[in-house]
Amino acid sequence: MSLIKCDLLVIGAGSGGLSVAAGASQMGADVVLLEGHKMGGDCLNFGCVPSKALLASAKAAHGQTQAAAFGVADQVPQVDYAAAKDHVHNTIETIAPMDSQERFEGFGVRVIREFGSFISPTEVKAGDQVIRARRVVIATGSAPLVPPVPGLETVPYETNETLFDLRERPEHLLIIGGGPIGMEMAQAHIRLGSRVTVIEGEKALGRDDPEAAAVVIDALRREGVEIVEGAMAAEISGAAGAIEVTVKDGRRFRGSHLLMAVGRKANTDRLNLEAGGIAPGRNGIKVDASLRTSNRRVYAIGDVAGGMQFTHVAGYHAGIIIRSALFGLPSKAQELHIPRATYTDPELAQVGLTEAEARAQHGEGLELARFDFHHNDRALAELKTTGFIKVMVVKGRPVGATIVGHQAGELISLWSLALANRLKMSQVAAMVAPYPSIGEINKRVAGAYFSPRLFDSQFVKRAVRFVQRWIP
Repeated sequence: MSLIKCDLLVIGAGSGGLSVAAGASQMGADVVLLEGHKMGGDCLNFGCVPSKALLASAKAAHGQTQAAAFGVADQVPQVDYAAAKDHVHNTIETIAPMDSQERFEGFGVRVIREFGSFISPTEVKAGDQVIRARRVVIATGSAPLVPPVPGLETVPYETNETLFDLRERPEHLLIIGGGPIGMEMAQAHIRLGSRVTVIEGEKALGRDDPEAAAVVIDALRREGVEIVEGAMAAEISGAAGAIEVTVKDGRRFRGSHLLMAVGRKANTDRLNLEAGGIAPGRNGIKVDASLRTSNRRVYAIGDVAGGMQFTHVAGYHAGIIIRSALFGLPSKAQELHIPRATYTDPELAQVGLTEAEARAQHGEGLELARFDFHHNDRALAELKTTGFIKVMVVKGRPVGATIVGHQAGELISLWSLALANRLKMSQVAAMVAPYPSIGEINKRVAGAYFSPRLFDSQFVKRAVRFVQRWIP
């Protein structure tokens, strides 16, 4: 065994780990980065990037079937599923150099391609090396959760880690799980020519605002996706090309392929947390508001920290760590301004409190502002009129925003900015958006908040009449 000493050890080369390693090294810290699998982690190789690339292929196919309304003849798309997967892998390969070992070594990071395991509260073993670091950041991410459904071990199935390597289009894809991953892949595959059945034990998109979720669910059903709710998988049987899922009420669903999309579990098995004096949490590692573990020298960020499991959260956590571990500055992670988005068509995005959460927390102090996409001129021109935005407001400040519709994932960023900086609705209303743009929706919902105060107020009307009598 050889001993390596450093200022900062980062375990995991996903989004969060790479951000910490690059930032710390470029600011002068001596950094070691461990990665036993692929540089770039889940997001680049199995998650965000490949899923959005496949959705882009599916969108292109779907567009050919919806062209008549624009004066262009509809076409039956000739889908080459393997070529669509080529687009997926080309996208990954284009982005991969940004996350490569060579690039980070260029920053001065020592990259070791091994998994890390604690052997003491201050030391981590990686291959035939022991790393002793002043601070350690665990950024090992998460993996697909595969529940112990009877019979599952006897049939072939896909997860997000294998789906994007599938070259032959599924004739009929069964998806267990109606969350964001399941719904995105359902729409991608129905548009690429597969039959699709989503089997959800509770409510599809159950974490989201029910009114907004219903817009997405209805859109997918209109495209032909069979979405079965309240159907907990009880048994799985069959063989490749002929898989059967039996749910608890006795219904049976048959398909050619099976995708398990029921959630994520934190990657902690290899870490030997007990030896590191690190307490586990509900789904990952227990951390405080500063992302410190029970071992004060060790931090955990991203999915493994047990909170919101998004790439942008890991990137946000990286900034917290840079301030805390490198500069010793107090820095705490917050979640109120962290957005989430499901990239179906229409998209669904949320930041802060949902309407139900805001009502429970603020009661009669809550006000709702709402604007529908069918009142936006750009949406009318592009026939993207399905959806709405609603903003939860307390004492003139937004506390949450829900958007379902075209480019919802882009529109939600403004409301993250508003929540992060405690902006008032008046400051959002003062924004000027170019016309015609989908972005006007954000300004118009702020205007909808003030409209009753201006146009329905007798005080305002009397004040205007008074002023008009006196000004020349």
